Amino acid sequence: MKPIVTVEGLRKSYKDHEVLKGVSFEVKEGGIFALLGSNGAGKTTIINILATLAKANGGKAQINGYDCFTQQNDVKRSISLTGQYATVDGLLTGRENLILIGRLKGIKNPAEKADELLAKFNLTESANKPADSYSGGMKRRLDIAMSLIGNPKVIFLDEPTTGLDPQNRLAMWGLVREMAALGTTIFLTTQYLEEAEALAHYIAVLDEGKIVAEGTSEELKELLPSGMIKLTFHGSELLAAAEVALSEYRVANINSELLSISVLTEGHVAELTAILTKLQAADVPVLKVEQETPTLEDAFFAIIGHEKESN
Repeated sequence: MKPIVTVEGLRKSYKDHEVLKGVSFEVKEGGIFALLGSNGAGKTTIINILATLAKANGGKAQINGYDCFTQQNDVKRSISLTGQYATVDGLLTGRENLILIGRLKGIKNPAEKADELLAKFNLTESANKPADSYSGGMKRRLDIAMSLIGNPKVIFLDEPTTGLDPQNRLAMWGLVREMAALGTTIFLTTQYLEEAEALAHYIAVLDEGKIVAEGTSEELKELLPSGMIKLTFHGSELLAAAEVALSEYRVANINSELLSISVLTEGHVAELTAILTKLQAADVPVLKVEQETPTLEDAFFAIIGHEKESN
């Protein structure tokens, strides 16, 4: 597949704060691309630049063969952008929202297209109700339906499942897969690592303004050592003591709710023996020892060099 989005050496600063420090990546046509990064890493800044909503201080960017800096109208016709929160007009009905966008984009038979999308997104029964009466999941579906009008080549989904309950999040995953199956390129940012692992064909990790790793989910997980040991303790005080005792090891995950620490190893028995000996010397008894398979979340936090603490 050929690249439909190309970014080379992208730079962006706000006064003295450099947000993007020479970002480069490609997005292949027809797939789901996920851009991962901690809050403040610059994900939304990249999307705003690619969507012609912000100016870069340097670098190059192209979408569908058009230059994002000099051919902005052509770029806008090639893309659609859905942000973290639904942007529907609450006073209009779902059908009216779709017809309005259809007219603004100059498509033929906007009412017919609206009915088609309402059926596709399971909104027909609520088509003539004001959008303000919709649930959060319904508004999200309507928002994405609006983004499909005009058959954009690339759809930017910036944190598309923020605020959705687990059921609606899974439903949204299904819609994203359907859009990709129809040939639309999906550019996704998300704070949910399991979401990227479930959906993305290719992933880039953004940290402190640079792409620090990229590949498939499996390729990123292969960057970790082959073994991971999960140690569970009886009480938060013992968990804290274990964290101190194991400070010289690569800790992938500290879960204060499960009272566990996941330690990256090469999978050798001698390493496990050394870890247990270290804890015994610190008078920290272990309640349970388990071998784990690293997840994309483990890989992400290992790559960016931060340990994750789950609360």
